[in-house]
Amino acid sequence: MAAPTMPRPMRDDEKELDIEHNEKLGAVELEHTGKAVTAAEWHQLLLDAQAAEDEEKAMPLGQAFRVYPRAMFWTFCLTMSFVMAAFDQSIFGSIIALTAFREKYGTYSATAGSYQLSASWQTGLSKAAGTGSFIGIIISSYSQARFGYRRTLQFGLVWLSACIFITFFAVNIEMLFIGELLCGLPFGAFTTSAMGYASEIAPIPLRGFLTSYIALVNSFGQLLAAGIFKGMSELTGTWSYRIPFAVQWVWIVPLFLIATFAPESPWFLVRAGRLKEAEHALSRLGKRSETRDPARIVAMMVRTNEHEKEHAESLSYRECFKGVNLRRTEIACAVMCFIPLCGDWFGGGGAYFFEQAGLNTSDAFSFNMGLWGFACIGTICSWFVLPHVGRRKLMMSGLFALAAILFLVGILTVAVRKDNSAARWAQAALILVWIFTFNVTVAPLVYVIVGECSSTRLRGQTIGIARNVYILCALPVAFISTYSMNPTAWGWETYSGLFWCGTCLLCPLWAYFRLPETKGRSFREIDVLFERRTPARKFATTDVGTDIPEGGREELALGIEN
Repeated sequence: MAAPTMPRPMRDDEKELDIEHNEKLGAVELEHTGKAVTAAEWHQLLLDAQAAEDEEKAMPLGQAFRVYPRAMFWTFCLTMSFVMAAFDQSIFGSIIALTAFREKYGTYSATAGSYQLSASWQTGLSKAAGTGSFIGIIISSYSQARFGYRRTLQFGLVWLSACIFITFFAVNIEMLFIGELLCGLPFGAFTTSAMGYASEIAPIPLRGFLTSYIALVNSFGQLLAAGIFKGMSELTGTWSYRIPFAVQWVWIVPLFLIATFAPESPWFLVRAGRLKEAEHALSRLGKRSETRDPARIVAMMVRTNEHEKEHAESLSYRECFKGVNLRRTEIACAVMCFIPLCGDWFGGGGAYFFEQAGLNTSDAFSFNMGLWGFACIGTICSWFVLPHVGRRKLMMSGLFALAAILFLVGILTVAVRKDNSAARWAQAALILVWIFTFNVTVAPLVYVIVGECSSTRLRGQTIGIARNVYILCALPVAFISTYSMNPTAWGWETYSGLFWCGTCLLCPLWAYFRLPETKGRSFREIDVLFERRTPARKFATTDVGTDIPEGGREELALGIEN
């Protein structure tokens, strides 16, 4: 695939034409600043913006690491909120493997010869936090647009600190369900805030690296849960399942302090008209140098924001379904659904999966720790791949590989049902390979692509819609996964791999026609490509240039009120 050519600089006669046209149109009213800039000032801002964009695109990866260490630091710190959501998400994949938990909240099953949760309650508990997260995402998207990412995170932490008491002291399964439902509200805020913040403070060379870091945080949260549950498997009594709930209190104070001292997203500050604060935030995120001027970067953000106002004047959810933004919303939602559809609930099913595959409880928890250890290693490996391979190519290759592994797991069930112990261990090993492949390819790319394909003005809303569509998609997936693996329900056991192989193959089919290549593009360039309705397969090779395409050079003045 040919590399995109560099945009052609404006000739002197074209610059004079731009200035003349801007002067005819009059002053440019900047959003929420309460002031207008003259045509000449706007023209200078465009030049500064283009210079900043060219500097970011031309910056080598090594230099980006040297210039932006503080951006990486604050991303690593603030996205740790995702650990809490990932930890809770993983709780009910492992806690039901604890005998004390099943004896407290389950009923005796003569079929299984032990206490079991019914498949309906197992599904309900596993999706309670997700249901609460659905509501929390809607609320948090408005909060992010109004108060920013930092304040939204702080509100969520205060709420969560109270709700953990309900799950910790739950006396019956109904109370446990309500507690998880209420805990889900801030988890929705944590996930969308982490994704939005990481994509907005990252320069172009580090955008894939910093946004994919969320996948590592997600895996780390589940690895932490696996380690805790491995320790809890040796305990008896109520503390074996209460301690995992109590661990969530440990994160609240450190995260609250991080949110207090972290710089706010400069993109949020630009949308709020707080340009001086945006410049100050950029100064805190990177080192000033000959090739990095925070004032020019603010100009780039203003230019992109004013451009996008033409297609989304308001910041409502409705704007995500209008015009060119509808396609961007479709991509974000579809890519987010790749996670459940490619077999995440099967391949990442936790200790319960390994128990149903025939391993004893101790081995099941050990393999579960290995599972999420492999996930962390896979995400780290993805950082060495992302700078060199396009998003589209890597995503499609990963999906085909995952489908092949799921097919093998399903086929091996024939030998497992003949009591072949080697086949059981082979299935467990294949699941480790699956989780590694998933975290090198699909898992990090989901967060990268959703952050890049959403417009800067509607990023919070687009991410919120995508996460909620993911939750809705995960509901039937969780139902099918639970009932297929539960011995008291359908009893497919690991034959389920064949089913998830089929759903996984649907994803690259859609991606071939609809998934664009956004690697190395500025947010303005991505805007223009969507406005031109560029086919997904031509995103990588299309020359964007420096201006808005519609109407030619005479419509250079971005954001001017007609």
